[in-house]
Amino acid sequence: MDYAFWVGIAIGGLLVLAVLFVLFKYGSLWFTAYMSNARVGMLTLIGMSLRQVEAQLVVRTRIMAVQAAIPNINSARLEAHYLAGGSVLGVVRAIIAAHRADIDLDFDRAAAIDLAGRDVLDAVQTSVHPKVIDCPDPKRSQKSFLSAIAKDGVELKIRARVTVRTNISQLIGGATEETVIARVGEGIITACGSADDHKDVMENPDVISKAVLARGLDAQTAFSIVSIDIADVEIGENIGARLKADQAEADTRVARANAEERRAQALAREQEMRANVQQNRARVVMAEAEVPLAMASAFREGNLEAGESRSGYEGNGPGAGPVV
Repeated sequence: MDYAFWVGIAIGGLLVLAVLFVLFKYGSLWFTAYMSNARVGMLTLIGMSLRQVEAQLVVRTRIMAVQAAIPNINSARLEAHYLAGGSVLGVVRAIIAAHRADIDLDFDRAAAIDLAGRDVLDAVQTSVHPKVIDCPDPKRSQKSFLSAIAKDGVELKIRARVTVRTNISQLIGGATEETVIARVGEGIITACGSADDHKDVMENPDVISKAVLARGLDAQTAFSIVSIDIADVEIGENIGARLKADQAEADTRVARANAEERRAQALAREQEMRANVQQNRARVVMAEAEVPLAMASAFREGNLEAGESRSGYEGNGPGAGPVV
């Protein structure tokens, strides 16, 4: 009887200690949630600890959501997002900011954006307060201006500032700031290249802005372009004149090379003709050297006299003449 009594007292003491431990650890947190009308059960708090979830963070974010009158954000959804590696506090703050700015952003989309690696709170703030992007951005590239060439060959150095607003619906899978900067730069260069005279661009820089905005460069990006402002336009080198001078120099070199080639061919032809003349003279000398040999041979053979008698006059008549 005494043994069972003391066992009961021990079990009861352990239960009391367990209750006191739970109240000491979770009582204040549960009472805070209860008084904030963001009720979270004691067993739920204990389960969070067992699942290694930061219960205080979950309760605090739920209280924020309830106080901001954001519906459908319970502790289970917050706990699931925490276990998935998301920023619970950042998501709830973004939803509250979007709700105040009358932007349609629910918990599922905000959580998806956060898990995709985007700063959802910064996206909402950028949607409310548009930010300005330099084009080109000196922080991302070594260039401080865009180099564009008009049709007259004059280079224009341009710096632009792009005002963008976050497009919440395209934030997941949409292109980032780098794409927007690249597209705007391409549009500016194309617009300047279409200008007949660089003076037209200098006089009306807004023509470039309108032409670039009309191209719809913010398609499939995470931003909506509000405006494109040309901050600075400077005149660079006369690329067209330099290219023409280089082309003229190249043509001159080609002409000189062709003239030298023709001169070399003429000299070679002259030398060839001189060689032919010398060869013909040598043949004449050889032929002249063969004449005495032929006459000597004729004397030896007695053909020279016969030739002379035949070459004289034949007949004694009046019609006689020399034999040819």
